[in-house]
Amino acid sequence: MSEVTFTFRVDETLKSQFATAAKERDRTGAQLLRDFMREFVRQQQEATEHDAWYRRQVQIGLDSANAGNLTPAAEVEAKFAAKRAATRRRLEPTK
Repeated sequence: MSEVTFTFRVDETLKSQFATAAKERDRTGAQLLRDFMREFVRQQQEATEHDAWYRRQVQIGLDSANAGNLTPAAEVEAKFAAKRAATRRRLEPTK
């Protein structure tokens, strides 16, 4: 992997504070900036992958609904009412 120089402007006070903070952690500012850049790229890749996964899941749901694979709301409500009741029974103190 070839390396290139990345130059940018920053406020002198910020640069000084950053260099001091880096030195306190036995790192150089350049090392920390490379770490920050790698982490940012990783986060962006994860966000892109999650977005693609989410869009696929939504499309699967839409395709299923469009194919008529639906559950009536009353049936869903009844199922979860039964689950809530069972949970409440388990949480009640035994006599």
